[in-house]
Amino acid sequence: MRTDAVVSRPPRFKLIATVAVVVALAVVVVGLLARRSRAEQLQDIAADRGQPTVALIAPRPLTGAGLELPARIEAWSRAPIYARVSGYLKRWNVDIGGKVKAGQLLAEIETPDLDQQLMQAKAELATARSNAVLAATTARRWQGLLESDSVSRQEVDERTGDMAAKQSMVNALQANVDRIEALKRFTLLTAPFDGVVTTRNTDVGALINIGGAPGSELFVVSDTRKLRVYVNVPQRQVAQVRPGAKAELTVPERPGQRFAATVQSLSQAINTGTGAMLVQLMVDNDHDELLPGGFATVRFEGAGATAASTASSSTQAAGVSLPPGAVIIGKDGVQVATVDAQSRVRLRKVTIARDMGTRIELGAGLTANDRVIENPPDGLAEGDTVRVAQPSASASSAAPAKGRS
Repeated sequence: MRTDAVVSRPPRFKLIATVAVVVALAVVVVGLLARRSRAEQLQDIAADRGQPTVALIAPRPLTGAGLELPARIEAWSRAPIYARVSGYLKRWNVDIGGKVKAGQLLAEIETPDLDQQLMQAKAELATARSNAVLAATTARRWQGLLESDSVSRQEVDERTGDMAAKQSMVNALQANVDRIEALKRFTLLTAPFDGVVTTRNTDVGALINIGGAPGSELFVVSDTRKLRVYVNVPQRQVAQVRPGAKAELTVPERPGQRFAATVQSLSQAINTGTGAMLVQLMVDNDHDELLPGGFATVRFEGAGATAASTASSSTQAAGVSLPPGAVIIGKDGVQVATVDAQSRVRLRKVTIARDMGTRIELGAGLTANDRVIENPPDGLAEGDTVRVAQPSASASSAAPAKGRS
């Protein structure tokens, strides 16, 4: 019986060993398959991350939008009122915002020193007049004595010369009195024309000094019935503006309202600092809706705003615009990222014709049929493959232009 037990063991051990080997092989195979699946997943994730998702926009054709530029508004006439005499402010009659007529009294300056100078000058003039009268009487008497040969011709000439000198002294002192009286009239500050008091920089009892420097004015009177509008027109658009041309004016404090303006004059020179020409327009302000000193937007209608885009049947970029976020500005210049039919990036060089704030008008390098990346991510290069996102219903927002190093 022992012999049978010894003989039956080897087959059992072989079975156990075989099962163990199969289990080990199964574990190894499952591990390898799991690792391969994980590697494939990582490759897919890496491939997905290597293809950025971008949103596309189409360049917007310009349709006679006209020329729209920032401007500043100034009063038709603006007069700073300065002091011509020193003293103390006795009273003022009109505050800021008050409407005045030409010649209306604004304020009065008290000048005790000038009053004393005037009194002294008048006293000196009275003395000089008395001396002149006496010299004239003396000269006439000596002239009578000369007829009877009682005095010499030399003595008569001396008396006549003294009379003329005394009369000249009277004239000089009279001019001095007139000068002080003219200064005395400057103690009354009056409005030079019909308008509105837009500044008052003094008050009762304030020390007044003679001044003419900016900031030392006591009052500012502005004529706001008509306003001047100044706008810098870039050299590229100078030919579109002519005297007498009509324009529309808008201001931020009155959204939705438009005011008619007319081009009055052009400076006929390009400013070397700004590369633009100064243009002056006129706008009526009978209802005081526009404020001098404020900023505005001027839109020139018609003539040639999109002449370049209609010059040919093509849709070249002279007639298209993009939001600023779609423009790439870097070491390679100004570029726009487009996507071709194979979803590959194509960088195109463009030229900026005009920056309109929320839109940028392009001068060349793009067509209205190109598919443009709305906000190209940093590091995007020529030939990169991208994933195109589905278009959304909401309008794309204008973002700042991106720079590329």
